[in-house]
Amino acid sequence: MSRAQISALVCGVGGFGALVAATTSNEWKVTTRASSVITATWVYQGLWMNCAGNALGSFHCRPHFTIFKVEGYIQACRGLMIAAVSLGFFGSIFALFGMKCTKVGGSDKAKAKIACLAGVVFILSGLCSMTGCSLYANKITTEFFDPLFMEQKYELGAALFIGWAGASLCIIGGVIFCFSISDNNKTPRMGYTYNGPTSVMSSRTKYQGGEGDFKTTGPSKQFDKNAYV
Repeated sequence: MSRAQISALVCGVGGFGALVAATTSNEWKVTTRASSVITATWVYQGLWMNCAGNALGSFHCRPHFTIFKVEGYIQACRGLMIAAVSLGFFGSIFALFGMKCTKVGGSDKAKAKIACLAGVVFILSGLCSMTGCSLYANKITTEFFDPLFMEQKYELGAALFIGWAGASLCIIGGVIFCFSISDNNKTPRMGYTYNGPTSVMSSRTKYQGGEGDFKTTGPSKQFDKNAYV
């Protein structure tokens, strides 16, 4: 098993975990520090719930009861993050099947194709998460710096940074998986054939069979038993 595949698997699975944490988190946007100091309360909002807390330690969350009253950008971010998590899940499965250390997935050539597929899926997952987090962050910053916006202003929450980090890890892991297939093609396995041990009789037979290829220049000498007496 190559180190490149290990690094890609760690990045991909770690990015997938970060995407799950970001999707389920309620800290996509938080109230500004100035308002929290004055009122001693703060508000967290996520894709699924709105939460409020105060300095006394009380914390209350209220889910979005209906989909139709949720703003359009929140629904778009929900779809993108769900797609990112789903793709990250299937990418992790494909990555495990494409690893050289596993006994499933078929031959090395088939494993290389599965690993490349896992890399493409991880890249798509990272792009979906990057798009969703960036869309949500753009909405927050637009409202924050708009002087005509008189409602409550929010800042970027921790979930956005976790989502960006997870998207980056997924993209890095996917790129490494895609490049690992070229490494497999550059270093093919060498095959060796075993012909078995050669015996003395077989070598002697080869020598006798090859005697006809040599020509003697001098006259042949005949020896009998009387020549040694």
